Amino acid sequence: MNKYLRALIPSVVYVVALLAIYYIHMRYFRVNVVFYATILDAVIGAVLVIGAFATLRWFREFTGLEVAQLVLIWLLGGYAFAISVPTVIDRSLSFYILEKLEQRGGGIREDAFRQVFTEEYVREHHLVEVRLTEQLQSGTIVIQNGCVKLTPWGARLATFSRFYRKNLLPTHRLLMGQYTDALTDPFRNSVMATDYRCH
Repeated sequence: MNKYLRALIPSVVYVVALLAIYYIHMRYFRVNVVFYATILDAVIGAVLVIGAFATLRWFREFTGLEVAQLVLIWLLGGYAFAISVPTVIDRSLSFYILEKLEQRGGGIREDAFRQVFTEEYVREHHLVEVRLTEQLQSGTIVIQNGCVKLTPWGARLATFSRFYRKNLLPTHRLLMGQYTDALTDPFRNSVMATDYRCH
């Protein structure tokens, strides 16, 4: 059997194992953050598959580097799956719009979308709770005496994010028929209606 087939068969087994582990994890176990849980599933799948095939001496014709590259490809595939499917569906406003349109019979007035987002999306998807949980689990915030505060790690990420947004996002982006740089500085015209800062 040639090396390509010897690499392909365990790779197919890895994909099946990843999907099975992911399904069991999401259905029957506690999950703190969907993205992190799916990454864990990818690692577990890689360990199980590489262990099983190594026990069968499947990789005897491979060098150590080739086996490491194969596992790295699996992990990158698992990462791509984690960020492209469950995380996107879990977080995506775009998918929410499609699902909401379907729920409301296939059509919603354009002028009602701001109301849909503020009154339905935030509540239905528990947006505040989910995002605060993710940030707590990521170590970017702490909550002390009812005040949400950045950690040093969170401050560094926020600085990086602002830099990237201002300097590396499109300055001519299409928004409802008009090209604009509005999203390179969304706080440009930000107004704090009430003072909600921690004192």
